[in-house]
Amino acid sequence: MTHYKEIGLSNTKEMFSKAMEGGYAVPAYNFNNLEQLQAIVTGCLESRSPLILQISKGARKYANQTLLRYMAEGAMEIVNSSEHPIPVALHLDHGDTYELAVSCIETGFSSVMIDGSAHAYDDNVALTARVVEYAHKHDVSVEGELGVLAGIEDAVSHEATNYTDPDDVEDFVKKTGVDSLAISIGTSHGAYKFKVKPGESPPPLRFDILEEIEKRIPGFPIVLHGASSVLPVYVDMINEYGGKLEGAVGVSEDQLRRAAKSAVCKINIDSDGRLVVTAVVRKMLSEDPKNFDPRKYLGPARDELIQMIIRKNREVLGSADRA
Repeated sequence: MTHYKEIGLSNTKEMFSKAMEGGYAVPAYNFNNLEQLQAIVTGCLESRSPLILQISKGARKYANQTLLRYMAEGAMEIVNSSEHPIPVALHLDHGDTYELAVSCIETGFSSVMIDGSAHAYDDNVALTARVVEYAHKHDVSVEGELGVLAGIEDAVSHEATNYTDPDDVEDFVKKTGVDSLAISIGTSHGAYKFKVKPGESPPPLRFDILEEIEKRIPGFPIVLHGASSVLPVYVDMINEYGGKLEGAVGVSEDQLRRAAKSAVCKINIDSDGRLVVTAVVRKMLSEDPKNFDPRKYLGPARDELIQMIIRKNREVLGSADRA
């Protein structure tokens, strides 16, 4: 077993405590490959932001779990040798089985999500509590989920949103012992978060549900999944260079700014990172059809992703200069 402290990682407990006290949200960025990892780490170091590196079940399979462990170790070497080191957690995103959570914990993850939201309530409680029992023996943080987000992202797919019921949260937290709770208040997975007509704004998040949850479990860390803004500049670039993402729309940055000042202390961002990389790669290959060197199109994509991350941390989540 490789314990996360051997790699230099942190769990999320202190991160969340400081975020709630400071009125900001810690960014949780998903990555699948080297260039994304480089961009995320560089962007958070340059903006001096705490960081949660997220790996989904699909990403773990794609990149190879052994390789990922050493990629994380390499990232921490860069972080800890920098002038201003930042706290970094390595987090399993949307783990769906006890066995997967255990495997991640044993290979150096400092935080895991067990998503039992597709199960009946009692089964969700039982699964989550089982993961918590094992994780806490190794000082690993656990995120649970109540409510269902619509949309498709990686292996997660639901047709309809099921908002979190505030009546359930206190009982769930008490019975499971989770360290944070992902809730459903209107965000969704993927690049098509809302169905809106041209010129219309996306519907607002259900802050009334969030506020009621805050009353039921005061001071408890809340997580927002499916919170990419699906930045129009990159959607337009993808479409300009041969893509077909008409109607893609995400959560407005104003909504995220408001959420970050509440009990929401972790905001997940995956689709925005994918869109940035895809947009720049499409542009580079279109403008230079003879280019067959991945460094010459993935490098610029990485650089653009760094800038997107710095801006997110500074202007949306409020996490810059908090490390």
